[in-house]
Amino acid sequence: MKLSRSNIQKSRGAALMAVLWLIAILAMACMATLRVISFDMELASAKVHGSRARQVAEMGIAVGSNPVVKRSDPILHYEDGGAGEGYDAKVISEGGRFNINAIILQDDKALLKSMFMDWGLELEAAQEVADALTDWIDSDDDEQLNGAEKTYYEGEGRINQPFNRPFYDVNEVALVRGMDLVEALRPDWREWFTIWSGGGLDLNEAPAELIAAAAEIPVEQAIIIPETVRGTDGERDTLDDVPFENAADALDLLGIDAESRPDIAKRFTLNDATTRVESTGFAEGAKRKITVILRNRAGKPALLERTEEIIP
Repeated sequence: MKLSRSNIQKSRGAALMAVLWLIAILAMACMATLRVISFDMELASAKVHGSRARQVAEMGIAVGSNPVVKRSDPILHYEDGGAGEGYDAKVISEGGRFNINAIILQDDKALLKSMFMDWGLELEAAQEVADALTDWIDSDDDEQLNGAEKTYYEGEGRINQPFNRPFYDVNEVALVRGMDLVEALRPDWREWFTIWSGGGLDLNEAPAELIAAAAEIPVEQAIIIPETVRGTDGERDTLDDVPFENAADALDLLGIDAESRPDIAKRFTLNDATTRVESTGFAEGAKRKITVILRNRAGKPALLERTEEIIP
């Protein structure tokens, strides 16, 4: 049967459309393949650079852990512009933070309540959080006046809580009833606490804000302590540093009599032997942060904790 001219044209048109669709599908498939290949290459590159950033961060940890290196030493900062890599390391005394376990075990709820109230909590809420913190680490199931024990957490769908032991990690504190209120008002509350220091707040290391909270005085009054320690040049670990050798002398500067206010005096100490070394390594845009906690860095150091994280 002989096809008419119009039918032939229609067949050719349909074939052309099929070819065009096939080309489009192949083009889309090629683009998808290229995107997958590109993604795989980026992923491989990120792994390589991330691994290198971690290695460089390890270099910073090695430098910062050396007892000869002071916190103001320029060797704590290194950058190779040609390779696009380097590290920034910090050496920080862990004694400059409140030991949350020590505060609770010493039953110093007054410090916790005043701290939470300074951050914006109402008195009743501050009391509830302080009592709940005590219930979390004590060994019994007896509930504090405003606290929270097993029954409360089970009602929240959380079994095997509280742990009835001291905190093993500062992040565990966030599990305690009422800490969500603290988090909302003070997102950086973790920077105030540690579980590794010897106990008291080190007057030679703590910032004015924490000293003020422990001494129950305004921050403007507490500034005199870190300013005195740093000396005239305003920097630590320099020749003009004047660290305190007696906690009572520091308290005198703050106008606090250690004998009449033993509750405040017991919150402080000097020369805590626990050190935090933080090192952030970078390589071609990738960043890795390593943090180690060392006891007795100046003598025979003992590793207490090590954490790693990816920095966006």
